[in-house]
Amino acid sequence: MKYIFHRKHVEAFIWIGGLLSLAITDPSTSGHLSLCPLKNAGFDFCPGCGLGHSVSWLFRGNLTASFQSHPLGIPAVIILLARSFNLLKNDVHFKRNINAESQ
Repeated sequence: MKYIFHRKHVEAFIWIGGLLSLAITDPSTSGHLSLCPLKNAGFDFCPGCGLGHSVSWLFRGNLTASFQSHPLGIPAVIILLARSFNLLKNDVHFKRNINAESQ
């Protein structure tokens, strides 16, 4: 079976990779290198960093800390997983139908 890589797969793998990197990042430590311009400028609050911390807390099962970091963290994870699933499911389903017809 030949697998064809499409541009939409790149989007799905970027979302999945981003979620996985947030899953292994510890949100309670702040000593890591950050690419956030607001954090590097010395601001304590950044909505983007709050969203990342929210997702990290969610993967650790701490719903209270997740919601306190950013209230949209939980919906963001649901939306990104659904988007990634929808990008990948059509191709897998299509290939299953082709294989079933060829047998």
